[in-house]
Amino acid sequence: MGSVIAILNQKGGVGKTTTAVNLGSYLAKAGKRVLLVDLDPQGNATSGLGINKHALNETMYDVLFNHEAAPSIVVNTEFDNLQVLPANTNLAGAEVQLVSTLQRELQLRRVLSQFDHDYILIDCPPSLGLLTINALSAADYVLIPVQTEYYALEGLSQLLNVIERVEGSINPDLSILGVVMTMYDARNSLSEQVKAELSKHFGDKLFHTIIPRNVRLAEAPSFGKPIGEHDKWSKGARAYKSLAKEVMQRV
Repeated sequence: MGSVIAILNQKGGVGKTTTAVNLGSYLAKAGKRVLLVDLDPQGNATSGLGINKHALNETMYDVLFNHEAAPSIVVNTEFDNLQVLPANTNLAGAEVQLVSTLQRELQLRRVLSQFDHDYILIDCPPSLGLLTINALSAADYVLIPVQTEYYALEGLSQLLNVIERVEGSINPDLSILGVVMTMYDARNSLSEQVKAELSKHFGDKLFHTIIPRNVRLAEAPSFGKPIGEHDKWSKGARAYKSLAKEVMQRV
C-alpha cells in the first residue's frame, strides 16, 4: 500500500472535498495511481467526479459493515489513474453502528489493506466522530485545509489534540503532512492576517501553495469534473497542480 493521506477539518465548508478531488486528480495526472476514499455520507467527492451516488448498489457502507471485498466496489472514473471508493447517504448510520463493532477504530485500515495504489486520499466527514478516527487510524499523513476567514483557527487545537491522541494510542506512524490555506482572497486584509497567524502556528508545515477563491473552481463539481478538466488555465487549477507537486515532494 502506498501513502495514505486523510484530508480533514471538522469544520464544514473549508474546501476539504474540493481539495480531495482536485489533489487526487493532479496526482493521477502526474502518473500516480490514486484511490479517492469518500468517507463523508454527503458523498460529494463521489458526485464531484461525475458518479451518480444515488444509483450505486454498493458503497463504503458495504465494505465497512457487510464485509464486501473492497476492490469489487471501486468505481473507475473517466480520468486516467483515478478510482473512487464511493459513498452516499447509506453511510449516515455508520457512526452508530461502529460503536458496537469489534476493533471499531480499525475497520477502515482493514479495508484499505486490500489496495496497492501509490496514493490513497480519504475525504473525511466534517466531524471528529468514529469515521474520522478510522481515517486517522488508517492514514500515514493528515492534510488540513483551512479557510482564510475570521474563525479559521477556531477548533484547530481540538483537531490537533485528536490527531495527537490517535498517534499516541492507535497509529504511531501518523504525522501532519501540512496545512493548506483555501478560499484565499488577496484583496481582503483578513486573509493576510489569517495567513500570518497560520504561519506563526505551523511554520514549515504550512504549504507554500495557497488555494484562491475562484469561480471556476466552485462550479467544477456541478459538472462532475475536477478543475483540471473543467478549466485547466484557471487560478484554481494552477493552485491545485502546484499543491500536488508539493505533496509529492513532502511524501
